[in-house]
Amino acid sequence: MGNLVFVAKETVADETRVAASVETVKKMKGLGFDIVVEAGAGAPSRIRDGEYEAIGARIGSVQDAAQADVILKVRRPTGDEIAGYKSGAIVIAIMDPYGNEAALADMARAGLTSFAMELMPRITRAQSMDVLSSQANLAGYQAVIEAAAVYDRALPMMMTAAGTVPAAKVFVMGAGVAGLQAIATARRLGAQVSATDVRPAAKEQVASLGAKFVAVEDEEFKAAETAGGYAKEMSKDYQAKQAALVAEHISKQDIVITTALIPGRPAPRLVSREMLKAMRSGAVAVDLAVERGGNVEGVEFGTVAHVEGVKVVGYPNMAGRIPASASALYAKNLVTFLETMVDKNTRSLGLNRADELIKATMLTDGGEVVHPNFVDPDQPTVNKGDL
Repeated sequence: MGNLVFVAKETVADETRVAASVETVKKMKGLGFDIVVEAGAGAPSRIRDGEYEAIGARIGSVQDAAQADVILKVRRPTGDEIAGYKSGAIVIAIMDPYGNEAALADMARAGLTSFAMELMPRITRAQSMDVLSSQANLAGYQAVIEAAAVYDRALPMMMTAAGTVPAAKVFVMGAGVAGLQAIATARRLGAQVSATDVRPAAKEQVASLGAKFVAVEDEEFKAAETAGGYAKEMSKDYQAKQAALVAEHISKQDIVITTALIPGRPAPRLVSREMLKAMRSGAVAVDLAVERGGNVEGVEFGTVAHVEGVKVVGYPNMAGRIPASASALYAKNLVTFLETMVDKNTRSLGLNRADELIKATMLTDGGEVVHPNFVDPDQPTVNKGDL
């Protein structure tokens, strides 16, 4: 295999991230790669073309992808992009494979060896390659910032000569990576924070951040976690009890942030119109699952909707709203994974198809869809956990 890496400019309208930073281009150069960055690729993330050139990359055009041995992207390539890649090229991106089997078939027919970064196994060795965690962490932070921006009161308690401003009450639904960061951020801003999750281990994590844990803690709750640490789907009876508790709690909150997003499945409905109606006028809900239909009833993709007097924030790609930070972390995830494909002795690119990281993330290879979850579209998908 050759050693030319092409860093693509994203074509999706709302995608502000880029697949390589100045730091990771330096790293790839050190690994023996030649780098071509598509002109303007880093502009939304505040990386000028000249910064890439200064550390040895060449600024090129989309046509340069035709000679590339490795293509780095944020989003899965479109049909037009695929048509410009050579057969045998390695493509690494966030592929969103669930429900997009036709797009995977297109990559297979083009002879591409493609990898989905979001399928990276959550094992110790792969922690520095875990894009779900790196991007969800930023999404949780930004969710609180977006909530504060549309909330018409201050978040911290303020005692002044003119009177006291009470602390805002923030409720975070889901204590995964995004939820825990949302809790920490809201606490830093002085809010009074509570949170819920169906995983027993989350109770201690929530408490460690100084927030109150809210859940129906029955026997089903105590067993509600897979061996991999992910949330199990709860029974209808438990869901009804939890919904009643949450509905009563939400009525007293100023800001609600929902984070339940499971790849390959519609987002679970956590907050109904009736729950929103019980909140006071001007309250805020931020839905981090809008790209899968949303956790909040009435959420609208890409905007702030007014539902039953509540401002419901439905921005997709929340991490992409702080692209400089998101790109830096994503690029580091990518280059760390790419490094596993390089033979340290020969400084040449080669795939060890027996490597567990390769097997877990490879979607297409040799003209075929090879990932077991997507060879047969009717086969159940693996629950990768919520954000």
